[in-house]
Amino acid sequence: MAEKRDYYEVLGVSKTATADEIKKAYRQKAIQYHPDKYSQASEKERSEAEEKFKEAAEAYSVLSDPEKRQRYDQFGHEGMSGMGGFSTNFDLNDIFSMFGDVFGGRMGGFSDMFTGSRGGAAPKMRGSDLRVRVKLTLNDILTGVEKKIKVKKYVPCEHCHGTGSEDGQTETCQTCHGSGRVVRQQRGIFGLMQVQQVCPTCQGEGKIIKNKCRECQGEGIVKGEEVISITIPAGVAEGMHLTVPGKGNAAPHGGVNGDLLVLIEEEPHPELVRDDNNLIYNLLLSVPTATLGGQVEVPTLEGNVKVSIAEGTQPGKILRLKGKGLPSVDQYGRSYGRGDLLINVGVYIPEHLSRDEKKLMQQLAESDNSRPNSSDKKNFFRNLFK
Repeated sequence: MAEKRDYYEVLGVSKTATADEIKKAYRQKAIQYHPDKYSQASEKERSEAEEKFKEAAEAYSVLSDPEKRQRYDQFGHEGMSGMGGFSTNFDLNDIFSMFGDVFGGRMGGFSDMFTGSRGGAAPKMRGSDLRVRVKLTLNDILTGVEKKIKVKKYVPCEHCHGTGSEDGQTETCQTCHGSGRVVRQQRGIFGLMQVQQVCPTCQGEGKIIKNKCRECQGEGIVKGEEVISITIPAGVAEGMHLTVPGKGNAAPHGGVNGDLLVLIEEEPHPELVRDDNNLIYNLLLSVPTATLGGQVEVPTLEGNVKVSIAEGTQPGKILRLKGKGLPSVDQYGRSYGRGDLLINVGVYIPEHLSRDEKKLMQQLAESDNSRPNSSDKKNFFRNLFK
């Protein structure tokens, strides 16, 4: 199998291209490989044009979606697995329905000119996707969690079982003769062309309901709600999207349900700060502890642990607890390994001292060991900024 080309290269845009630039580039590619230009060409040339069009459509499907684009930029083609991107076997009809916004129509006629009129059953309608936000604590992210949420959505009408018909009776649409599509001629930059559109009479279903359901007025869907369980893997991060297939809005007349898109939000931890898969804890030592050393307790997501502080610990020193961070996640959503807990050491300097405390500090100030020498200064700043 030939190696896939870079999507940016396919569309001829830079990796910093804006959404408008990507859309414009795709439009140009689609026009360039328009079938009208190849109607008199050889079979080989028509086949090559079809592949070029598919390639451009696949690139656009990823780069026009912010989430898919971010994942592609990070992981390349492998990162598209399980993201709902294009597979190697897809139908040009699917392409035209997906990218109709670029050309202002469904453009089914393009597919027919490439592959011949397909006929067959009318396409099923699809329900719209739903988006919800789920807040997670760092402890949820550490172990993974199952959340149950109540979602208000369109559900199939129970009275008519989602058909929209009071008695189950339908008749063939006379406008499209049951195909769900109508074809009209339109003059374009390459001359007269056929454009296939959804039938305006039956909305693409190919049939008309005789007696509409009194509960849903013939739509087959009503407003309702559903409690949905969402399994969230360990290691997810703020801003990630998870897709729960088929849990979006129901489609009219028994069509295909939309998906539920789950946006991850992180709740701040009272003591720990996330940095990718590492966690950071800002530890403030007293002057005596930093000077003399000792043991202190620091929080982790699995409870407090004791940490040894060496004599003469300097502010700015980083202590590392291996494997006390968050799980790493690969491009397939599988958790592996864990980050670390980084302890950022600071030293608390008291602002108010008693008379006796000031005397002790004065005695310490007069000691040679309390004054840094030139090498101490160099080492301190070298460690601080390395």
